[in-house]
Amino acid sequence: MMPQLQFKDAFWCRDFTAHTGYEVLLQRLLDGRKMCKDMEELLRQRAQAEERYGKELVQIARKAGGQTEINSLRASFDSLKQQMENVGSSHIQLALTLREELRSLEEFRERQKEQRKKYEAVMDRVQKSKLSLYKKAMESKKTYEQKCRDADDAEQAFERISANGHQKQSQNKARQCKDSATEAERVYRQSIAQLEKVRAEWEQEHRT
Repeated sequence: MMPQLQFKDAFWCRDFTAHTGYEVLLQRLLDGRKMCKDMEELLRQRAQAEERYGKELVQIARKAGGQTEINSLRASFDSLKQQMENVGSSHIQLALTLREELRSLEEFRERQKEQRKKYEAVMDRVQKSKLSLYKKAMESKKTYEQKCRDADDAEQAFERISANGHQKQSQNKARQCKDSATEAERVYRQSIAQLEKVRAEWEQEHRT
């Protein structure tokens, strides 16, 4: 039996700089907002149609004649008019109910918009920070690797010429290159630590 798939388990992307899961979720929220607007327009038009139809029925019933008739036919005619007016009033009441639903839906959409904007601002901040620190970490890594190569080259050069008179100069260069590599390693490790901190914050924002 296959395990039940959940969104949180399919949210993440192999590319560290990609935000596919977040973008999919955000698009669904935007699609939901569009759906709310479509539903609002449907309710609005339906309410207008119900009100228009109801008022026409009431108007027809109230303008109907039949005043010259007497007895049972007069009673039947009056009953027909009353029923028509009642049906018209029901349609008018339905229009009012639809407008109440429309108002509730509009309020819901606006609340969702405010919530989305709030979380979108937070996510944009942490994602920009993550991307910036990732770029910084990659640059630090590149610098560190280059400094390590320079230190290795200087060390090898020192070993080759240790027997001649330029030993001290070569030794100083080797030491400087090693110090530069050590400093580059420190900066690189610091960048990785900062990146990990913001990555954890980014992940926590996704989970909450």
